[in-house]
Amino acid sequence: MSPLLVFSIIAGYFIVLIVISQITSKKTTTDSFFTGDRQSPWFVVAFGMIGTTLSGVTFISIPGEVGGLISDAEPHLKAFSYFQMVLGYVAGYFVIANVLMPIYYKLNLVSIYSYLDTRFGMKSYKTGSLFFLLSQSIGAALRLFIVSTVLQIGFFDAYNIPFAVTVLITILLIWLYTARAGIKTIVWTGTMQTFFMILAVIITVIVISKALGLSSGGLASTIKEHEYSQIFFWDWKSSKFFVKQFLAGAFIAITMTGLDQSMMQRNLTCKNIGEAKKNMYWFSIILVPVNFLFLSLGLLLYLYAAKEGIAIPERTDDLYPILALQHFTPFIGIVFLLGIIAAAFSSADSSLTSLTTSFCVDFLQFKNLPEKIREKKRLLVHVGFSVLLFLIIIIFRSINNESVVTSLFRVAGYTYGPLLGLYSFGLFTKWKVRDKLVPVVAILSPLLTFLVSRYSSLIIPGYIMGFELILVNGILTFLGLMLLRIKKAE
Repeated sequence: MSPLLVFSIIAGYFIVLIVISQITSKKTTTDSFFTGDRQSPWFVVAFGMIGTTLSGVTFISIPGEVGGLISDAEPHLKAFSYFQMVLGYVAGYFVIANVLMPIYYKLNLVSIYSYLDTRFGMKSYKTGSLFFLLSQSIGAALRLFIVSTVLQIGFFDAYNIPFAVTVLITILLIWLYTARAGIKTIVWTGTMQTFFMILAVIITVIVISKALGLSSGGLASTIKEHEYSQIFFWDWKSSKFFVKQFLAGAFIAITMTGLDQSMMQRNLTCKNIGEAKKNMYWFSIILVPVNFLFLSLGLLLYLYAAKEGIAIPERTDDLYPILALQHFTPFIGIVFLLGIIAAAFSSADSSLTSLTTSFCVDFLQFKNLPEKIREKKRLLVHVGFSVLLFLIIIIFRSINNESVVTSLFRVAGYTYGPLLGLYSFGLFTKWKVRDKLVPVVAILSPLLTFLVSRYSSLIIPGYIMGFELILVNGILTFLGLMLLRIKKAE
């Protein structure tokens, strides 16, 4: 693909996003930025959330991981093991719909972390919000890292433009269409982005199947019989053991969706709790076959590379971009670019908006300020987090040596674990805690989790900890809060 063609695709795509932004930003206020005026149709939110949940990380990393090794300690293929986590997601989303969302709607929350203020006190509230800001900043940066890397390969390398400039342009593009209406715009742009992402994967699967001479029946049997399509792993010591993966998936869904301002901010734009629940149920149902489609694409990419004698890149994240941009037809290259841009920006734009929302609501006491001052401060915060994301991406590029999806879930395990413990303690006990000591517990729990993970094979011979570290972290936080409890029940 010529760099000019790549540029034209990107420019055309963002012109459409900016037009949508102009339409949705009419008669908006800072409340519109945060809540979308609570008028979003539930089916629009549900479809858009698919793209946000999957993001560029899933679009790139999940297909690449299919043929990758679990680790040096476990020299076995990952295959379709990720699907075990997907099944866990469904259980987690059910908990979100029936436990967390009714609380958010009952309290009429803008920032979901203000629940912690009601339940425990101001220190707990600020602690929860800070951990979200930390996790979401890193997570959003990792998602933007994916799309920046693809744009670098597809366009900017041709003109010897530094990666830092590519990242700067990528973030600026997001800022342009989210700065005015925030979540009100994102609910609608997310729908378009999800459509392009799923369409890209379907078209790529069809084209590769034809290149491999597979009919629809042949495709199904190839996927079913190939060693790369193994879903269930039953060695309890393995990091891919089914029970570990399922539980990790459930708790990752609860924390990275139900305790995540970015995801819940979309849900809270629905008109009422009934529509919000319908959104969550349909979203979780659709997400299962979509994830299986991504895994199937990964298997086909490896089969195509083997047939054509194409070397597998050292970083499996690069497999899909390299094949799409350098080996497939220009049409597939165009489809891929639209898909990855849609996937990455569907998640990153939501993250930037939620970071702005959380900081403004949780730390700047926005309710007490005049509208003009609110607007000015919101824009400054929006710019500030854009700069922060830029810095994190540059640092990550220089130090990372594993797939982005692995990095993302590892970060989530350490940063969302304290949120899991705080909310679990708040929902399932009636105790108050010594609020001023909660930050100490929230800091110590991830540190202890790191030590447990580091030496898990020594604590239990041969045991390798995987993504279940988020559960360990949450349990340690819960136990720490037990030590801080004020024993007189409410």
